Amino acid sequence: MLTIEAFSMYIMICALAPLLGAFTLLFLFIFEKRIDLLEKQTREIALEKELQTAYYNQLNQEIQPHFFFNTLNSILSLARLDRKKELIRSIETLSKLLKFKYQTNNSFITVEEELSYVNYYLEIQKIRFRDRLQYEISTDSKVNQAVIIPFLIQTLVENAFKHSFEKYIGDAFLKITIVKKYKEVYIAVWNSAFIDQEKLPHESGLGLENIVKRLELLFPNENTSVTLVDSEDGTTVSAIFPFVNKSEF
Repeated sequence: MLTIEAFSMYIMICALAPLLGAFTLLFLFIFEKRIDLLEKQTREIALEKELQTAYYNQLNQEIQPHFFFNTLNSILSLARLDRKKELIRSIETLSKLLKFKYQTNNSFITVEEELSYVNYYLEIQKIRFRDRLQYEISTDSKVNQAVIIPFLIQTLVENAFKHSFEKYIGDAFLKITIVKKYKEVYIAVWNSAFIDQEKLPHESGLGLENIVKRLELLFPNENTSVTLVDSEDGTTVSAIFPFVNKSEF
């Protein structure tokens, strides 16, 4: 026979059971909705990342034809001047450059790899300009394995030739400086010719704009910048972006 206390407990359980069931169902419903929301947000983030990657790769491809066109132009000028030995040497250098380029399809490379492109390009230009061209590359060994967008330095160097050295007679001096400043990589390309920014061709502006966009995509929500400064002794174009070692990326 049930005692009054046991009977009261039984009645209480019977009364509370539906409420507990309802609260449980409500909790499961809210939890399920939350899971669905998180999955939707995850899909949206993944899609956005894919779109940014596609856009980033598209920007990379925009730079490459411009680079190869300028290089072929340099080689063509050697052919027109009938400088056969230099022509053969420049073609061999271009072959090495192309081989290096198509060994990787990465959307980012290291500073050391980027400088390989630059050295090949400068070797070709040295053949073309001979003693008129003098250049110097100063690199902090700490940044050799730092992540960088492809063709950043290359584009800045190309601009120096296209908008300075090819338009003005006389000696052509170029200096590339790459250092680590605190937690950032600082790259500066200086050339001895003055560039009037107001007369700078539209395509050059697009080249710098391309660099800005790709830096923003590779380092979202981080401090990045590209600036062009004229002075009495020449023009300096600099780029700043976060220092990230390739092994940490």
